[in-house]
Amino acid sequence: MVSAAEQMAANTSWAALGKATDLRNRILFTLGLLIVYRLGTFIPVPGIDGAALREFMAQAGQGIGGMVSMFTGGALGRMGILALGIMPYISASIIVQLLASMVPALEQLKKEGELGRKKINQYTRYGTVALATVQAYGLAVSLEAGDLATDPGMFFRISTMITLVGGTMFLMWLGEQITSRGVGNGISLIIFVGIIAEIPAALAQFLASGRSGALSPAVIVGVIFMVGAVITFVVFMERALRKIHIQYPRRQVGMKVYDGGSSHLPVKVNPAGVIPAIFASSLLLLPVTISTFSQGAASGPIMSWLLANFGPGQPLYLLFYASMIVFFTYFYTFNVSFKPDDVSDNLKKQNGFIPGIRPGKKTAEYLEYVVNRVLVLGSAYLAAVCLLPEIVRGQFAIPFYFGGTSVLIIVSVTMDTIQQVQSHLLAHQYEGLIEKSQLRGKGGKSGKKRTRRSPARR
Repeated sequence: MVSAAEQMAANTSWAALGKATDLRNRILFTLGLLIVYRLGTFIPVPGIDGAALREFMAQAGQGIGGMVSMFTGGALGRMGILALGIMPYISASIIVQLLASMVPALEQLKKEGELGRKKINQYTRYGTVALATVQAYGLAVSLEAGDLATDPGMFFRISTMITLVGGTMFLMWLGEQITSRGVGNGISLIIFVGIIAEIPAALAQFLASGRSGALSPAVIVGVIFMVGAVITFVVFMERALRKIHIQYPRRQVGMKVYDGGSSHLPVKVNPAGVIPAIFASSLLLLPVTISTFSQGAASGPIMSWLLANFGPGQPLYLLFYASMIVFFTYFYTFNVSFKPDDVSDNLKKQNGFIPGIRPGKKTAEYLEYVVNRVLVLGSAYLAAVCLLPEIVRGQFAIPFYFGGTSVLIIVSVTMDTIQQVQSHLLAHQYEGLIEKSQLRGKGGKSGKKRTRRSPARR
């Protein structure tokens, strides 16, 4: 049977958005901060030669430059103050989460509730500053080596570092404000808006290539159909679950005996989300990013070999990319997002058990066995979605960057944001029903008082 909450969620209409004042204010607040972010991508870093930068990015737009520029909302292509984007914070968060699963002191902090969470967030901010400082210095040196700085020197490096690190910290603050006072996850929405903002220009460039004859109409139609099919496939796989049956025994509280119940433990086909693809992309971006901005660094034998074999579209690049996605899918799932031992302990504390499986160690082993089998499909799905656009882009010489990681981020962030909006609408509908029931109760009592008659005299 369908519960009352599920029936109410199914009957929730978007017309109720006009009545939900708090939700409307949250949406407007979120849109306002995202507009501030977009404006910040157009403010340039001081000391950059604009003409040389535009010429350079036009040459690098099809490769790694287009990839990094899309994730930063075009700020890197314009060398804006937000050129580093939010990626240092994402990298620091992933590193801290992985360390928290391996370092006992950090793992103990995770179990201390709100205080431990604040401490871990503080460590993440420190890591963000450190990573952003290193990346900003490398970017400043690369800009000087590529003759993109008008007045190279130590003052240019320091000013560029301060500007870029300050931009990243400002974006981190914006993301936290959106999460606490807006709708959706702020960090994810910032990445989402940055990717969406670059799609119209990329689409126009793609259609212009077809108009000029560089791409045939069959290729254009095929790529558009492929994008639609990939998005549909991602939506289906992100909603796919493996349900594990959980049984709860009968229990007695005082003189009352409560019947046992049953539920399901949902295991997503992709428990790690988009993090394995982001982490694998970060490792592959490192050597190519250095060579892209630093012309002198690409002349060495080691860098030349890396570029020849690990450039976008190369066989070793695709093989290493797929291997890293599979590795990080398993590693992140079992160390961060789904720990079989912790899940088994929680079930034991709640007196829940899997039918036919003994609680404790046997339950943990069974959960690990199930998740391992599910991740075979989940990791293959992630690798296929990330590699297919790379292969198509390399085979048909598509003149803009199109990656599976972008599709994963767009779909997952859209689904999460819509789910949060629906949750707010459902909560508003519950509040309205409670207020109506209270008013009816008061009205009923007062009506009874007014209509009650005095007993008849005999």
